Amino acid sequence: MASSCNQILGILLTYVSRIYTSLHVVFPPSPLTMPTLSDPTVVDTTDTIDNLPTAVPCHARDDLERRLLRKLDLRMSILLILHTLNLIDRTNISDARLQGFEQDLHLHGQQYAMTLSVVYVGYVAMQVPGNMFLHWLERPSVIIPSCMLACGTISVLTGITTNYTGVVVARFFLGFAEAPFVPGIIFLVSKWYKRDEVASRIALVTCGNVLNSAFGSLFASAILHGMQDKLGQAAWRWLFYIEGGITILVAICAMFILPDFPHNTRWITPEERALTISRLAEDGYVKADELGNQTTMQGLRDAVCDWKVWWFSVAAMSQMVGQPFLTYFPTLCATLGYDTTVTLLLCAPPWVFTGIVAIVLTWYSDKKQKRYKYVVGSNALCALAFIMSIFTMDKTARYISLFLMAQVAAGYSVILGWINNTFAREPAKRAVAIALVNTLGQTGNFIGSYIWPLSWGPTYRYSYAVCTAALGVSTGMFGGMYLYLRHLNEQIERNERDVKDINELREPIGFRYLV
Repeated sequence: MASSCNQILGILLTYVSRIYTSLHVVFPPSPLTMPTLSDPTVVDTTDTIDNLPTAVPCHARDDLERRLLRKLDLRMSILLILHTLNLIDRTNISDARLQGFEQDLHLHGQQYAMTLSVVYVGYVAMQVPGNMFLHWLERPSVIIPSCMLACGTISVLTGITTNYTGVVVARFFLGFAEAPFVPGIIFLVSKWYKRDEVASRIALVTCGNVLNSAFGSLFASAILHGMQDKLGQAAWRWLFYIEGGITILVAICAMFILPDFPHNTRWITPEERALTISRLAEDGYVKADELGNQTTMQGLRDAVCDWKVWWFSVAAMSQMVGQPFLTYFPTLCATLGYDTTVTLLLCAPPWVFTGIVAIVLTWYSDKKQKRYKYVVGSNALCALAFIMSIFTMDKTARYISLFLMAQVAAGYSVILGWINNTFAREPAKRAVAIALVNTLGQTGNFIGSYIWPLSWGPTYRYSYAVCTAALGVSTGMFGGMYLYLRHLNEQIERNERDVKDINELREPIGFRYLV
């Protein structure tokens, strides 16, 4: 009898254990209970990883690091798809313009330019609060896909608008929904990768710009060509319906794939969590005993009071004034004189070329741990393309110039990596700095929306001249930051040589700003 009772009790305990495990899978523990660096188990694991005998090759750590990076890269890859869809939802209005969008909504004068620029009102207003909220809540796996859900819904609603007021309202709220997305993904990447890994990862994510401009145009061409008058709807309306619907579906999937931050992501092992925190601490992101101690409001105060943030912001704004042609790319291709389908097909090759340049440029930038000279090279090629377009209407020359213009997006990926590196050591400050720089940078897009009026076409000489001047200003300002950060590195080296007590150093041993 006793034996039977023990067997029954054992079976019951087994089922209770299984139910408990299932509940933890469906309802994971609160982030507040997840281990942090101050957790003794994490510290012990970190010590085990870091304190291997120096005479023995650290194969165990290297293998674990490779597995961790593969796992992260695989899951982070959905950001590329999300970013592509984000840009499609913002720029598909340019493709719709080629198929009767303006005529059906009775737009005239500067009304089309207003539909482009009104997005940046909400986009500018919400980026800093969005990234502060992301840092405070610590759940990017929820916040980032939620932004995309809203974008997809608004894109679908744009397709049912019937007049200028309706489309302006839809585009206005699209800006609010999009605002936390780009700063959020950049901040998320910076929370997992070392400084010499950030630029190439950001480039891979921001290659969504390339995929949008290349294959987005091909996809748009197929919809515009095949969906005209289906169910009594214009083809440009189907463009918004279909692309918005895809965004909604992918955003829902992303909620189950994206990580949160290293200390509260549930699908990494304790060893992987400890290694991630250890890697970032070794890389000079922050001293181990300071991780997460800075509050969101302290980060806001520190970012606003740091002149480097404002310098980068103004430089980024000038940079974006110099490249608003990205939104007008189909219009510029149309100056070659081909029909809508051929024009959209011609948009693809320059962006495929840009994707290759972005991967190569950022990989070398990370490998060599240099930033500014790659920005100069990219901007110089873009300026050359502008000059070519000013002085010739030859189709071959102008099409080649489109390749050189498009690659400037690769240089901007290096700039984003540079900003991350410069404010690497304070997570709360970095969150605000990324958002603030991107916010003011996007005001450049707002300004740039008005320097491509149809009256300046088809040559757009004045537009190209303004863009060339803007790139010159941004290159000069980035050059000033390069000289200043190089001076700081020399100062750090002198301090390391002169100071005997390591605890008196303001920066960790070996820390250098990437320039």
